[in-house]
Amino acid sequence: MKIKCWIEAVRLRTLPVSVSGVLVAMAYSLDNGTFVPWVAFACLVFAILCQTASNFANEYYDYRAGRDKAGREGPRRGVTEGDISPRAMKTATFVTLALAAAAGLLMVSRGGWWLIPAGAAIGLGALSYSTGPYPLSTHALGEVAVFVFFGIVPVNLTYYVQALSWSAPVLLASASIGLMGANVLIVNNYRDIPDDRQVGKNTLATVMGAKAMPVLYFINSVVAAALMLTSWTAHGLAWIAVPVVYVAVAALIAVRMSRLSGKALNPFLGITAMSMFVYSLLFLIYAA
Repeated sequence: MKIKCWIEAVRLRTLPVSVSGVLVAMAYSLDNGTFVPWVAFACLVFAILCQTASNFANEYYDYRAGRDKAGREGPRRGVTEGDISPRAMKTATFVTLALAAAAGLLMVSRGGWWLIPAGAAIGLGALSYSTGPYPLSTHALGEVAVFVFFGIVPVNLTYYVQALSWSAPVLLASASIGLMGANVLIVNNYRDIPDDRQVGKNTLATVMGAKAMPVLYFINSVVAAALMLTSWTAHGLAWIAVPVVYVAVAALIAVRMSRLSGKALNPFLGITAMSMFVYSLLFLIYAA
């Protein structure tokens, strides 16, 4: 039972968000002949550990601040339900961050010492989503945080530590992945509107209202696909089918979202994350 609770706390359905950014950066590195396998693997481990630490921190600090309640609409929260002690969750958060730091240090020899403060900023970002003097998740900035820390940062940094240079197409792709990642949180916060309003948690969904969220979800998807169209068509127009199908799936999800609420939205959280992952994996295959 305990192991199951910890697996739930990791939130496996959301991990494709952190993996996707690394895959896209790997694709550009392969295409440019700058791919370095061990660096890419270190980036992948770092990204997964950072997201896991962020998920742990979110559960612990939301519990401590009274922003979670038993029987919530979303996935079961082990600390709130009494399955995991708050102390254990707090310890797990910082142990996971320490492991992420260790993985990050492997890249310093490749990319330079400036990666240390960059990694520290990423670690603080993982915590600032849920805690600190201005928790991003309670000030309608959760989607912005995801856009930056799961899109802009991982894609550009993963590419840089391999190519040791920056790239305009990679920057556009990082914004694309950031928007896709933000959509995962949009579904999450759209589902949680009643619970969040009850505890006074201000998310983008509670501020903009339920009707706006499916629309924003679809707009994000269209813009995300448009930002990478040039990259997709560089090796032939046939590959444009991937972003077109991605947008079509997003449109169907947005329509379904507008007609559902509560726990009925849970499957769309995983579908959105997996759509992002499949999109990124296909881009990696395309580049290879």
